[in-house]
Amino acid sequence: KAEEIQRVAGELRAASPGAGVKLLTSCPSCLQGLSRYQQETGVKADYIVVELAKRLLGDDWLDSYLTRIQQGGIEKVLL
Repeated sequence: KAEEIQRVAGELRAASPGAGVKLLTSCPSCLQGLSRYQQETGVKADYIVVELAKRLLGDDWLDSYLTRIQQGGIEKVLL
């Protein structure tokens, strides 16, 4: 896996110099497994929903979200 990650990351970096490479997943087990290769490959793994939140809401999305929760700004949904 590490060799494949390095190969593909190398191709992506060559195609877009200066651009970052990140593996995205929605699976907790996959994230854990892929994270094991970060030190060896230099490629970070993260949840796709976290990357979307960063892109759409900014890098401080989590702090903003937690502040809203603490101030009672999140409605409760009861099913």
